[in-house]
This record gives sequence, structure tokens and C-alpha cells, in this order.
Amino acid sequence: MGRVLAIDLGTKRTGIAVTDILKITANPLETIRTIDLDKFLKDYFQKEDVEAIVVGYPKSMDGTDTQMTKPAIKLKDKLSKAYSEKKVVLVDERFTSKMAMQSMIAMGSKKKDRKEKSGNLDKISAAIILQTYLDQI
Repeated sequence: MGRVLAIDLGTKRTGIAVTDILKITANPLETIRTIDLDKFLKDYFQKEDVEAIVVGYPKSMDGTDTQMTKPAIKLKDKLSKAYSEKKVVLVDERFTSKMAMQSMIAMGSKKKDRKEKSGNLDKISAAIILQTYLDQI
């Protein structure tokens, strides 16, 4: 029984989240440089049993593509080929950044911490994408 890993792809940074072994909770894992994603996944999959990969599917509020829609689809296709034994799905990520910011505020993050490009927002967004997927299955 493997975990589910979620990816919130960005141009510079990518948020990663993962479920617990029972696939009950979605937990922020890490924020990495996007150029390091392939190596991170390869290393992570050697250490952990992951049965599915969820890629955030960016769309604008009216449902049209954003600048990150094509890269997300390309990533999904690439992962499907590279890790054919794993299920790879796209999950709508509209509102995730806003929800992640609201979560940080609710958790008591200081305004300074939220403004810094620390990557917390990215991994929390990945966790929200992952929770969306868990709620659908």
C-alpha cells in the first residue's frame, strides 16, 4: 500500500506534498527548485512506496488555460512514461494559493513570513491539491 504524492509545479519552485501510508492525511513535504524535480522524485521513489502522483492542473477562474497549464500537462505525460507503474492524474488547482495563504494566516504565520519567498506557500498548496484528490477518491 503506497502513498500518494502531489506536485504544485511552478516556474522556479515546486511544492511537494505526500499522504500518510494509509492515505488519510495530506501533508506538506518540501519545496524544491523546479529544475531539481526529476532528481527529487527519483530519490524519493527509491526510499518510499508511492502508488500515485497528483499534478496540480492550473486553470484561470473562467476555465481557460494559464501560463502553467501546458507545463503541467507536459509534466503529467512525462511522469506517466517515466513511472508507468504509478497512476498519474491532474487535479484542478484553482484557489489553492489563496487557500494556502488563508491556512498560513489561520496557523498564525507572521505577515513577514508570508511575504518571504520561503516556499511554505508552495508545499501547502501541494497539500491542498492532494487533499482535493483524496476527497474525490
